[in-house]
Amino acid sequence: MFHQAAEEASGNASCEEQPSAGGGGGDALLLPTFSTAAKARVVITFTLCAVSAVCNLAVLWAASHGGRRKSHVRILIVNLTAADLLVTFIVMPVDAAWNITVQWQAGDVACRALMFLKLVAMYSCAFVTVVISLDRHSAILNPLGISEAKRRSQIMLSVAWTMSVLLSLPQIFIFHNVTITVPERFTQCTTRGSFVQHWQETVYNLFTFVCLFLLPLVIMIFCYARILVEISSRMGRGRLSREVHLRRSHNNIPKARMRTLKMSIVIVTSFIVCWTPYYLLGLWYWLFPEDMEETVSHSLTHMLFIFGLFNACLDPITYGLFTIHFHHVWENKTKTSITPTLLITCHIFEEKRIGKNESNRIQLVR
Repeated sequence: MFHQAAEEASGNASCEEQPSAGGGGGDALLLPTFSTAAKARVVITFTLCAVSAVCNLAVLWAASHGGRRKSHVRILIVNLTAADLLVTFIVMPVDAAWNITVQWQAGDVACRALMFLKLVAMYSCAFVTVVISLDRHSAILNPLGISEAKRRSQIMLSVAWTMSVLLSLPQIFIFHNVTITVPERFTQCTTRGSFVQHWQETVYNLFTFVCLFLLPLVIMIFCYARILVEISSRMGRGRLSREVHLRRSHNNIPKARMRTLKMSIVIVTSFIVCWTPYYLLGLWYWLFPEDMEETVSHSLTHMLFIFGLFNACLDPITYGLFTIHFHHVWENKTKTSITPTLLITCHIFEEKRIGKNESNRIQLVR
């Protein structure tokens, strides 16, 4: 798993033991400690966990209260929220707790299970994001195929979740508890001993890097680039206004397309900005581990990983606030709670005004 490989390079609390400078087999091992950088990472991770939980649960609530008819876009948002909640309640707490305890204290079964679930969470976030990108691509380039959109998105979501589980299965077999007794008894959940040759582990890590980051990134860029080109082309040829009359709605289609355009920019930007630095750090470690250990500080590795987790907080904002259903549900709920109060208040003021006018009228008659 990428997290583990890069963290091993940094020597933080969630990595396996590292040899001291010189790298000789007889050198003493430098065991990870609960450093100041690790303490800051724990505090920030728990903060992100709380923010992400609130934001994603809010989107989940809005999606479930958005009306009787479940649109396929809302289904996509629910699946993305579920993936982000996996990151929120598995990846973040495990990372924070592991930094606090320094060594692995949950046993071998939990080691294998949690490493599996962590990768499932990461894969599901990336793959569901790809499904949303493909869905938006199809909606813009083939607007007349909207009747098949729900069935197509359900199939893609099933494939995304299935692939997330299948690609994460190796974690169960390569991660295990390893205990050393020198310089002291220390247990860690690691891949040490699972690969016969070092290049095999490098190939596995590179495969994970491609599936988890590079391939989704390429697909997203391709989809949204075509969306931008298509919208620009239609607006340039003056077809947008004529096409409005062919769709079910006459007013919200151009706005929906502009909303999709804005959302696509935020999607690609947040994904690239949040995860690229950390994945490039891992790529650097796999190819040139000695150079990276000498160049990159432990604090920087901590910060880049936390910055990647921040994407789980941005997703509900991006897919929630840029979606009609979330905005309308929030607006309707707000109106529902505020309108009766306003009506009662206005009625009271109106009665007072009428009563005051009647009193003045009586005084004038007298």
